Amino acid sequence: MGRINPYTLQMQITQMFAQGQSFFALTKVQDWLREHNQNPLEYDIIFHQKPAPPGSKEVIAIEIELKRKDGKPVDSWLQEQANLHA
Repeated sequence: MGRINPYTLQMQITQMFAQGQSFFALTKVQDWLREHNQNPLEYDIIFHQKPAPPGSKEVIAIEIELKRKDGKPVDSWLQEQANLHA
């Protein structure tokens, strides 16, 4: 059974950027893709810094963009899950 993490991937990535640990963000997303039965080598992972949503404790939020290297569209469910807010 996998570990249960109360934080969404997007929340974890935002925290990494806020704490100056953005270097590890790419690896975190690659691990997340593996957990969702995806090959991370098939994706370009792009981070976008945006203002945090209203009511959030954070000042910024990091949006995760997934792009398939083969040009096929990314599964919308997978993209939504990557940026799911708590």
